[in-house]
Amino acid sequence: MQLSEKQKMLAGEPYNSRDPELLERYHVARKLLLEFNHMDSRNLERKSAILGSLLGEVGEGVWIEAPFYCDYGENIRIGKNSFLNFNCLLLDDNLISIGKNALIGPNVQIYTAGHPLSAKDRIIADPEERYLTLSKPVSIGDNVWIGGNTLIMPGVNIGSNVTIGAGSIVTKDIPDNSLAIGNPCRVVREI
Repeated sequence: MQLSEKQKMLAGEPYNSRDPELLERYHVARKLLLEFNHMDSRNLERKSAILGSLLGEVGEGVWIEAPFYCDYGENIRIGKNSFLNFNCLLLDDNLISIGKNALIGPNVQIYTAGHPLSAKDRIIADPEERYLTLSKPVSIGDNVWIGGNTLIMPGVNIGSNVTIGAGSIVTKDIPDNSLAIGNPCRVVREI
């Protein structure tokens, strides 16, 4: 049985991001994001309803500041009482899991998508496909604080009770109970 492009995407196999099924979900997400990002901040009930339609899972007490951006939304799981500050970008071509009580600073970007490094493996001669994309899930534990302007790369797992310093570029897993900072982000001590 041949996998759909969405199934390939979630399995971490090369996939065509211009596939009609993926594009349809992309357009649905764009419509929901447009409404969310331009809504009166007092309209909490509607904002909550939009997040419920957009995200795969959204826990009680989750607060997301606008503007907020994602690819599909349905591959994002956010635990209760988590907070995402202004201008967060979650490229959820694969699962992004954020635990409970997370504090995500402004301008944080979480990527699950990438491309083959070699141009000959990345560019497709078929004009319908154009190029191939790859994806790996990202997992963030409970009680995590991620400082503003941090980038989290595909395939990274961040444990629970972790603080990531502002401006870090997280390219490798970070264990529980750690303070990690820098480019590339490194554990500097246990907390």
